[in-house]
Amino acid sequence: MGKRENVWLGVAGVVISENGRWLVVKKRYGGLKGSWSLPAGFVDEGETADQAVLREVKEETGVVCTITGLLGLRTGVIRESISDNMLLFLLAPLPGQRVTFEESELHDAKFMTSDELKADPDTSLLLHYLLSNPIGQVVSGAEGLDPGKQFHYSTYKLFL
Repeated sequence: MGKRENVWLGVAGVVISENGRWLVVKKRYGGLKGSWSLPAGFVDEGETADQAVLREVKEETGVVCTITGLLGLRTGVIRESISDNMLLFLLAPLPGQRVTFEESELHDAKFMTSDELKADPDTSLLLHYLLSNPIGQVVSGAEGLDPGKQFHYSTYKLFL
């Protein structure tokens, strides 16, 4: 990663089922260890942020989703040196999905109601914020655009 090693780009999936339940995970590691949080992870080389969030949600929970749109950005600086950035996407689970998870990585993964999450002392700050602030504008993505051959994009999308 070279000069960018202290600039992180992560993604998180806000997955809400048709009956209004939120897909949440309880990680066994990291800063959110033991807390209900969104399925999330880092963008890998060679993928777009929206591809990364679909992959991470499927890897962590087994749930296959479609992208509804971009919700927003969580950004911060860790120990005055690491730029920690996470794009939040709103996702819709495909019908009939069952939650499965790797017990080596997660304590649990399941769909929960907003009331259950608000009442649970293990719910993360970000989830509390999302639950107490109605989801506003969702920015849908545009594909099939080409900014020019000189850039050599293999994939190019706009969320504006």
